[in-house]
Amino acid sequence: MEKMGKKIRERRLAKGYTQEQLGKLLNVSTQAVSKWERGGTPDIELLPDIADVLDVSLDALFGREPESVEQAIAQTLRQLPIEDGYRRAFQMCWAINAGLAHEESLINDSLEEIKYKDVDHKYFSRAVMDAGILDMRLADDFRTFFLMPEPVGGILNKIESIEELRKLFSAFADKNILKILFYMYSRLNYPLDASLISKNTGIKEEELKEYMKIMEENNLVRITYIETAKGKVASYVFHQESAVIPFLCFADEIHKKLMIDYWVQFERTKPLFY
Repeated sequence: MEKMGKKIRERRLAKGYTQEQLGKLLNVSTQAVSKWERGGTPDIELLPDIADVLDVSLDALFGREPESVEQAIAQTLRQLPIEDGYRRAFQMCWAINAGLAHEESLINDSLEEIKYKDVDHKYFSRAVMDAGILDMRLADDFRTFFLMPEPVGGILNKIESIEELRKLFSAFADKNILKILFYMYSRLNYPLDASLISKNTGIKEEELKEYMKIMEENNLVRITYIETAKGKVASYVFHQESAVIPFLCFADEIHKKLMIDYWVQFERTKPLFY
């Protein structure tokens, strides 16, 4: 019971009690408290009273509580079914948002109790600070969370060159590439050949192969080849684990006209890029 003795001592000192004061609160002798803190075991009937007086849970007394908030969050989510876990995780994201805002009114707001005046409007919570950037999409039907601590040396030197970004944006600006993208993301991540993609997008096979080369150059698709009785055939697999979905979600967010900021905090004293 060494862990329990250590926890009792830690909490006693944190509360500002002497061993004698704690003993009086629990109707035991100073010697009994000293014995516990040196590894002795309190009577089992006393454990709830000890926990109450020291403001800890019984699990904490036994050393079974997580050592950090992060561990507590991880354990909570691990015990939930995956779908419930994602919903609970988003609620925790709201708690992060409220905490970083240093705003008491937000801390008291429950994410599920936020009242939307107009279902057509999409609500957001944003903070742009010297320490980083936070963006939450709060609409019931479409929720996202983005948190970026300020990178060492700033944002600009972590981003690809303008020319490389231009190539990527140029690819996304092409209507046929978007048609291919949306079709392939509407399927499970199995290799597809050009004829199937062509059939479902209306893009001719020869043209489609050129588009696929562009998409491969931009890390949107992987091209592999299969030997068949008719010769070598190209197959295409999308990188479904990539940042394409977040990219499209944020593009949608930028485009939306009906947006209301539920909470905005802009206290940045330096440029976004420097």
